[in-house]
Amino acid sequence: MKRILLFAVAMFSIAAAASAEVVRLKVDDMIHPISDEFIGRGLDAAAQRHADAVLIELRTPGGLEDSMRDIVQKIFRSPVPVIVYVAPSGSRAASAGFFILEAADIAAMAPGTNTGAAHPVTLGGEKMDDVMKAKVENDAAAFMRTIAQRRSRNVAVAESAVRQSKSFTEQEALSQHLIDIIAPNIPSLLKAIDGRTLRRFDGSTTTLHVAGKPVVDYEMTLKERLLSTIMDPNVAFILFALGGLALWAEFNHPGAVLPGVVGLISILLAVFALNLLPTRFAAMALLLAAFVLFALEAKFATHGVLGIGGIIAMVIGALFLVDGPIPEMRVHLLTALSVSIPLGIIAIFLMGIVLKARRNRIVTGTEGMIGEIGVARTQLGPEGKVFVHGEIWNATARAPLAEGTRIRVAAVNGLRLVVEAAE
Repeated sequence: MKRILLFAVAMFSIAAAASAEVVRLKVDDMIHPISDEFIGRGLDAAAQRHADAVLIELRTPGGLEDSMRDIVQKIFRSPVPVIVYVAPSGSRAASAGFFILEAADIAAMAPGTNTGAAHPVTLGGEKMDDVMKAKVENDAAAFMRTIAQRRSRNVAVAESAVRQSKSFTEQEALSQHLIDIIAPNIPSLLKAIDGRTLRRFDGSTTTLHVAGKPVVDYEMTLKERLLSTIMDPNVAFILFALGGLALWAEFNHPGAVLPGVVGLISILLAVFALNLLPTRFAAMALLLAAFVLFALEAKFATHGVLGIGGIIAMVIGALFLVDGPIPEMRVHLLTALSVSIPLGIIAIFLMGIVLKARRNRIVTGTEGMIGEIGVARTQLGPEGKVFVHGEIWNATARAPLAEGTRIRVAAVNGLRLVVEAAE
């Protein structure tokens, strides 16, 4: 019985080992709170599955420092070994991505990739004074030294990527001991690192057994995919602008409902994304001012002055809306112009419609009677009756008129018309 039990345990262990897997997380985006959440959730899932390793396939221009530090901490705490692989060819792991690459148990790159350029940048790219610049740079350099030392990598060269913004090709990174291996694809990567003994961040050791193991993709949830998309500052700005336009249309056409619903949802999504991004509230005020100017342009005859002012305010507000540390995390000039100019043109077009309507003669109500042509039904001397607009009216003539004379309405006095002879 004891032998049978031991045999069953051994077979279960063999089956568990055979069923182990490598969990792959694809990060092809900027580093922000959503990518941080996704990586954290993937690492937890890999631990629950008792996976052999987590493979983070990384492709990023960089991102937010706070999110990067959270991801590095999660990698350090992961009970499952973490492989960071910069791929496919032509990809990069720049700025915040370099810190994540160096924090991995195994750092790998595909041919034709690059990494580095990790010098800290102030939000919006503003110039810092010397003291603040030294503080930020020293803090980032110290963090990089900690990572490189614990992973037994080239501390001096890793620090140079922070202090001097150096970038490295995959061959340069390998020769200077910033990464562990260059591999053209995932199977060759797993085969090359199979059997390696790793010293984990907590000081423990483990041996990798990943060759030939199934690679299982761990996907983002629908919520994460949606939020990752709107976390692009350009998308957030477009949502905010279109939402504002839709609400403006709803206010001008009460009861339409659909523009109001679409506008409210768009603005809420934009505000949610901007809440997670480094947003300048002064720029938000400029965007709101732009909408006010567009609305005033449609209400008053300023011959496009307010509309042009709204376009300028919206372009400036868009460019300064998000203080991204990298260009990819800011609203592009082309996006700002592509959204602001059409909105301004729409406002000016509506203003033209308003002006045209003001110039048109009123055709309803008592004012609409002025200028109408009719016929005197009785002699007007000066009072009598006239037939105008399909009705008989009491009228007063400015000069005596004979019955049957064609008359024109000159004024309306209550229910009595003031008429004169029509030429």
